[in-house]
Amino acid sequence: MKFGIIKERKNPPDRRVVFSPSKLAQLKSEFPESKVVVEQSDIRIFSDAEYQNKNIKVTDDISDCDVLLGVKEVPIGALINNKKYFFFSHTIKKQPYNRALLQAVLDKNIELYDHETIIKANGARLIGFGRYAGIVGAYNGFRAIGLTSETFKLPKAESLDSQQELITQLKNISFSPIKILLTGNGKVAYGAKEMLDAMNIKEVSVEDYLNKAFHETVYCLADVLDYNKRKDGLVINNFDFYKHPEKYESNFMRFAAVTDFFIAGHFYGDGAPFLFTREDAKHENFKINYVADISCDIDGPVASTIKASTIENPVYGYDPLKEDEVNYKNENAIVVMAVDNLPCELPKDASEGFGEMFLEHVIPAFFNNDKDGILKRAKMTENGKLTPRFSYLQNYVDGLE
Repeated sequence: MKFGIIKERKNPPDRRVVFSPSKLAQLKSEFPESKVVVEQSDIRIFSDAEYQNKNIKVTDDISDCDVLLGVKEVPIGALINNKKYFFFSHTIKKQPYNRALLQAVLDKNIELYDHETIIKANGARLIGFGRYAGIVGAYNGFRAIGLTSETFKLPKAESLDSQQELITQLKNISFSPIKILLTGNGKVAYGAKEMLDAMNIKEVSVEDYLNKAFHETVYCLADVLDYNKRKDGLVINNFDFYKHPEKYESNFMRFAAVTDFFIAGHFYGDGAPFLFTREDAKHENFKINYVADISCDIDGPVASTIKASTIENPVYGYDPLKEDEVNYKNENAIVVMAVDNLPCELPKDASEGFGEMFLEHVIPAFFNNDKDGILKRAKMTENGKLTPRFSYLQNYVDGLE
């Protein structure tokens, strides 16, 4: 089995990579029967020389590899026929802008494994950059507060080398006591939680957060049943919410009435209630001034997220009365940070962490006859056709939806 680490070719450039030099060396050590090569690249966070220093071959020809590993979508012209590819294809939700990519994958008889489809038998994701989105998103949220209030300054995350450097910067700022709401129960939310905990911000219960006044900055980690409630008043469990989101309505406004800074780290499923609507944001009890929307669903469950922001310009203002974008320093503005590619700002840590997960969960499947079904579940295409699990994409491929 020969693995090739491909050069990232999508624009704007992404400096992340599936395996850092140290993790690739570990792969070779743990699976000596494997072969690995790295395609030459002048953009990735680790230089060609760093791989060569680990006795890993760097080449401009990866056509003899069995499995090709990348992060972002591979441009159609760079796809090699009859290969196994791993990358984020952004097609599983029928994204119109990548229809041609999936069509090309089928035409070229490629076996496609999307990183998003690498899951446990129960459907839980095994691979991703979510933790790093949470880490950078929380940092960028505080940076937005500093930019708006002009009481402290934080450098851009992309100018720093590691999570630890981000934490060091955050520990040096000071601001008036605020209440921070963090939503979610997955890798994104817990990545953000790492940063709040590293700042020694006190975590409080939902009940205390909603009902008590504090003279220090505090945060509350809220899960789906904290900010949604069944319309019939029953309290069941998270799985009931995931199965029957239509039976629920938002209970978020009780949080909005006491929150200064909202970090959105939740996953939003189809059919679930919006957390807050544009009408909700106009209400006199709506007190949120700052939103770090890591989930970044445009015109979705967080009404102030009317567009994605960029690493270059990460902050914008949302005027709830006008329902439109304004300068983030406008007195009526909700200050929004909604960068949709946050892990790109921490490419070294993100790549190290991704490789660790990939080495633990995916690589063994190539050598143990896929005993846990990891590859079988993740495989989207085979022999020029969609696999049964992904047959729901056929009309999308055919241009019918």
